[in-house]
Amino acid sequence: MGRGRTTKAKKKRPFWVELPLLIGIALVLALLIKTFLLQAFSIPSNSMQNTLQTGDRVLVDKLTPWFGSEPERGEVIVFHDPADWLGDMPVSEPTTVRKVLSFIGLMPSAEEKDLIKRVIGVGGDTVECSGTGPLKVNGTALDEPYVFPGNTPCTDDAGGRFKVTVPEGRLWVMGDHRQASEDSRYHQDDSTKGMVPVDEVVGRAVVIAWPVDRWNTLPVPDTFDKVPSAAGQPDPVAAPVPDPAGLALVVAAPLLVMRRRTGR
Repeated sequence: MGRGRTTKAKKKRPFWVELPLLIGIALVLALLIKTFLLQAFSIPSNSMQNTLQTGDRVLVDKLTPWFGSEPERGEVIVFHDPADWLGDMPVSEPTTVRKVLSFIGLMPSAEEKDLIKRVIGVGGDTVECSGTGPLKVNGTALDEPYVFPGNTPCTDDAGGRFKVTVPEGRLWVMGDHRQASEDSRYHQDDSTKGMVPVDEVVGRAVVIAWPVDRWNTLPVPDTFDKVPSAAGQPDPVAAPVPDPAGLALVVAAPLLVMRRRTGR
């Protein structure tokens, strides 16, 4: 009669032993999400009111650019200062803790040289303003309900009167608080002629995440659907890009299966 097979039950490790490993995994995942998927940014001024208020925290989609998609008209984007637009504006030195948490994406970015504006024109577009408006793109007047109440779409001053053609690979951006935004209009004499290089774009702001009572998405306004392309033809339908939530599910599913199989 053969000897029965015995199995040794694995001794379960105490939670306090596994805790550092769990924290390490969480930090790595947070860093990966911040680098490739989403990053939090804090709104430092009122130039995007009333869409965004000073102190709002927004989540910025950084995944889409990895798949070759460029910003489109109407999107709210975060971008690096293209030509010293902020000048000598004083900035507060972030604490060491904030630098660390910002680096891994658990707090809004400590990088104070980023700006946030709305894309009005993309490569090939002609954008123009005269008098108090309306603002026109490729000859089509925009209906802009997002403009700050009491503001006019255009301003009757030296910077507010313009007609520009956006070069390929560049963007024309403006703040929603038109009379309180130092945007493309007022930097036409700099090295980029007021345009933002696409390469300087961090990503698209998609959600107001904080404060809780301000939670909202940031969709593209319908008025931009009526703007023809520079050639006078409707813009081609953009190729679909992977959904961040879908990618997360694809990555997470095998891990959950492995976890169940190992009994951990």
